[in-house]
Amino acid sequence: MPSSAPPHWTSELGFRIRHLLALKIVGVTVFTWLFFIGYFQLLRHPVHAMTVMPLTALDLLVPFQPEMLIAYFSLWFYVGLAPGLQRNFSELVVYGLWVGALCLGGLALFHFWPTQVPPLMAGGSDFPGFALLQGVDAPGNACPSMHVAVAIFTAIRVNDVLHRARAPLSLRLGNWLWFAAIAYSTLAVKQHVVLDALAGALLGIAFAWPSMRWRPTPGARAPAVFGGADIIPHR
Repeated sequence: MPSSAPPHWTSELGFRIRHLLALKIVGVTVFTWLFFIGYFQLLRHPVHAMTVMPLTALDLLVPFQPEMLIAYFSLWFYVGLAPGLQRNFSELVVYGLWVGALCLGGLALFHFWPTQVPPLMAGGSDFPGFALLQGVDAPGNACPSMHVAVAIFTAIRVNDVLHRARAPLSLRLGNWLWFAAIAYSTLAVKQHVVLDALAGALLGIAFAWPSMRWRPTPGARAPAVFGGADIIPHR
């Protein structure tokens, strides 16, 4: 008789990564592209007066560290982990709907309340990629930090998968350390202030919590293609 023991965590995560891999890559790429269309439209054409975010004492303690740009840019790989670990088509679609709602919520805030960091907050640097960042991403769309919002949403959902797969604690800690590095980098490269990061964290959590509660049954078999989502609340 077949064993009823749960699969080893490496087998479980390996299956999750391989399953629907092409769809996941294309989906994340298209989603990111669509988000940036809205992001840069609002960045370059604000419809209301711009609010400059105030500095806190903690902002003054965080030095300008252009080398943290590596962690800052790593978000665009990190955000692919959670959708990449969804086990079936229905999980993937519902995950996309929740993270899409998060991004639309952030863009709506940028539309009705345009914000920016104080001018000339970041110093000059010849660190690779820094001039590109300053040239493309002007100091607007500051609060909430969508970098932090999407990162904490991803961290919570990746942690959930690792916990259910019984992955080693080291992987779960590594996930949270990666999130922490991304969040800190937003302050270290002076793209955001502390209030931006805190608001981004609250926004991400506000969508992550219901996304864990209303979703397809974790680990359930994939339904027929384009069939019902089998969404139930989790308690």
